[in-house]
Amino acid sequence: MSPLDKMGRRRMGRRGFVRLAAGAGAAGALSACGRSGGPPSANTPLRIMAINHVWSQAISRRKEEFEERIGRRVSITLLTADQLTSSYNVKLNASGTDVDVMMVRALQDQLVFAHNGWLTDLGGRIHGDSGFDWQDFQPAPRRASATGGRILSVPVVTERPVLYYRKDLADPPRTLDHLMRQALELTERDKQFYGYAGRGQRNGAVSQWSSFLYSHGGDFTVDGRSGIGTPQALAAYRYYGKLLHRAGPPGATNMSLEQVTPIFAQGKAAFCVEADAVYSGFLDPKVSTVRKHVGFAPFPAGPAGAKPHNIPSWSLGINRFSRLQDDAWQFIRWAAGPRMSRTLQAAGIPGARRSAWEDARTLAAFPDDLAAAMRTNAAHGLGHDRPQVLQVGRARDIVGRPLVAGILGQDVGPVARDADAEFGEFLVRDNRHKES
Repeated sequence: MSPLDKMGRRRMGRRGFVRLAAGAGAAGALSACGRSGGPPSANTPLRIMAINHVWSQAISRRKEEFEERIGRRVSITLLTADQLTSSYNVKLNASGTDVDVMMVRALQDQLVFAHNGWLTDLGGRIHGDSGFDWQDFQPAPRRASATGGRILSVPVVTERPVLYYRKDLADPPRTLDHLMRQALELTERDKQFYGYAGRGQRNGAVSQWSSFLYSHGGDFTVDGRSGIGTPQALAAYRYYGKLLHRAGPPGATNMSLEQVTPIFAQGKAAFCVEADAVYSGFLDPKVSTVRKHVGFAPFPAGPAGAKPHNIPSWSLGINRFSRLQDDAWQFIRWAAGPRMSRTLQAAGIPGARRSAWEDARTLAAFPDDLAAAMRTNAAHGLGHDRPQVLQVGRARDIVGRPLVAGILGQDVGPVARDADAEFGEFLVRDNRHKES
């Protein structure tokens, strides 16, 4: 799971998915009620729902600038990820008009929202607005913003995996083989010290493991079928399992970002692959005892090269039932425009625009080696870090099962074969839901 939605994760089981998938029908039945009341008055606020995140907090502090621009009051509601998803489900199932701009997770929610018809196609506005400059957005997040050929969101926060390492103990490994050797050697020197700290929870580890998978030449799906039983995926499962089983801390299968960060920050591990957007947690003087020794490096190369992810962790979309669509677009144009993107990135919030990443003033917000690693990873990054399906939570549970087996020191092969068969059946059902 993306660490930027660590405040809450919604595990969507069968009932939850069916409830969401039924949204399109319910929305149609209630559309007359949801859109009643005629055109909005000048006193109607532009309503924005967002994750309680440093990006949305920064935008909230600047909203008066936008209010003066459009002559309309702006109301911003900040919620946890779970609260946000639940609110969307309730409001949009009823074709609600009381939300205009939606902050969404393009890789977690957008397929379901698109299936339900909840998001406005932004393609006409984007391509008809030369000042917005859609080509300025990094290719991978830009591609992730489209579903079924329609642009349904605009990325505002991005993240990539970065290799955190102890500069006083090791050189930054350029390859995964080198990372393994150093991690094992450092673990052997001191049994109370770990060569590597990383996520091992069955569901939550999948997004960080994805870069290991891609760099071994695999992917979650291949030509629409399960890819987790391929030789490349098996190699990636075995690599990651060995790394955490032999060089990781005990109890790794229960660890997410919240447990991994203090292990590394308190000087108990030499290496860690985590999201670049959470780097401040590794340097926080209230937590970190090794902040002066923390280095940052690009994701190491595997058999297929270095192929990390470069994803839009949070994006902006427009509610299809909004009665203020023009003002909603103007908000996105302002909040995700070139000037604001540079301003927020200069405050340490990694965005999606290439012009911001090429601006020395914005890069100065990050440690030099971190900025260099982020740019390198962005250049090679893939736009997804999890299976691209409707039922993302269920897919992650299936894919994560062989990860847990490897971390526990079990034979990955039989577990991966079972998971591959289960994931293949899951994909058939998931595709049927898409078509329904």
